[in-house]
Amino acid sequence: MTAPTKPPHSSPADGPGDALAGSPLGEGLHDPVIDWFDEHARDLPWRLPEAGPWGVMVSEFMLQQTPVSRVLPVYEHWLARWPRPADLAREAPGEAVRAWGRLGYPRRALRLHGAAVAITERHGGDVPTDHAQLLALPGIGEYTAAAVASFAYGQRHAVLDTNVRRVFARAVTGVQYPPNATTAAERKLARALLPEDEQTAARWAAASMELGALVCTAKNETCHRCPIAAQCAWRLAGKPEHDGPPRRGQTYAGTDRQVRGKLLAVLREAHAPVPQSVLDRVWHEPVQRARALDGLVADGLVEPLSGGLYRLPLT
Repeated sequence: MTAPTKPPHSSPADGPGDALAGSPLGEGLHDPVIDWFDEHARDLPWRLPEAGPWGVMVSEFMLQQTPVSRVLPVYEHWLARWPRPADLAREAPGEAVRAWGRLGYPRRALRLHGAAVAITERHGGDVPTDHAQLLALPGIGEYTAAAVASFAYGQRHAVLDTNVRRVFARAVTGVQYPPNATTAAERKLARALLPEDEQTAARWAAASMELGALVCTAKNETCHRCPIAAQCAWRLAGKPEHDGPPRRGQTYAGTDRQVRGKLLAVLREAHAPVPQSVLDRVWHEPVQRARALDGLVADGLVEPLSGGLYRLPLT
């Protein structure tokens, strides 16, 4: 990304966010957050110019519900092996699952492989610049399409991940946490807060996300480091406690997710079909183990063969 320019007034939007676009609050967020980002942004490989749009797309798939520290080694290996979408598209989808390692939520690997195939077939191997074309790729949702268009191509889109939503909820709305699912009101607010200039809007998207990741965190937020603490509605209100539905952390131990991970770990390490008897050793409870294996097959992550053998998918 290039250095930010002086942001103009935010653009208009329908709904309750309209007033913020031209208000001192709406205007006053961009410069301090972007200036903070210029000084404190992490040096991450997908932010380098040489990463290109494909590197940005790969990072966005990997970073969903996964911390940067776990993504970095897998990302670097992935881009070294498959520097362009066509390189991945030539491989079997099971190789994407294998290279995904222990990042979790391995269906993301299949979706990224599917996107690479579509990019190769529909767009000559280049990640499309058009937001609608990005959104039409398999495995690409509202967030990912906006993120790639913004971070890879410098376009003006509201990029709403969990970190950005939390920053906006606190700084503007005055509540500790955003709703569990993104709402229409949040989208309107995000559009209202977008700088009108495309280059500045793209910088704002990255900067607000980084602020949520490093400072305005879900727990133990460090308001003394925040560039907009003096304007934060939640802090000025005395940091009222969350009064919505309880926010429960995801459990893992003993769940089907854990069993699926153990089964996939065996299949990733194997370069030949694996007998059922080998898979039976990874988990003591047969009903849960069978349910997890059936789920992997249904999700296309595991391919059953005759004779009770299993492998990562070839097609």
